[in-house]
Amino acid sequence: MTTSASVTSQRIRSAASFGLSNFQKMRLAVLSQAIRRILPAMGKQFVYMLKMSSLVCVLGLSELTRRANELSVTVYRPLETYTILLLEYLALVLVVSWLVRRPEKRMGANVPEGGC
Repeated sequence: MTTSASVTSQRIRSAASFGLSNFQKMRLAVLSQAIRRILPAMGKQFVYMLKMSSLVCVLGLSELTRRANELSVTVYRPLETYTILLLEYLALVLVVSWLVRRPEKRMGANVPEGGC
């Protein structure tokens, strides 16, 4: 089921009863609920893409990994080197997750349909 199809017909009929145009019904009734429902999944997908794709390379983290490998070979302290690298990756993912949750909270994306 697509997100726009999950919007109830009752919601569309309610918007029509207010005399809204088709564009207003779509913008105010359908899209607002569809965006609210899809935000959590989109946020999770964005964080997954950040962790698994070459988007990390754009941010220069592949360079950090290469430098950590070089440092580990020269200093012979891989545990400390990779722990710091892990903390850098963790900080990046936490910041991105926090940025994704901000619009979810503002739109009430985690609130059940009943409003409770």
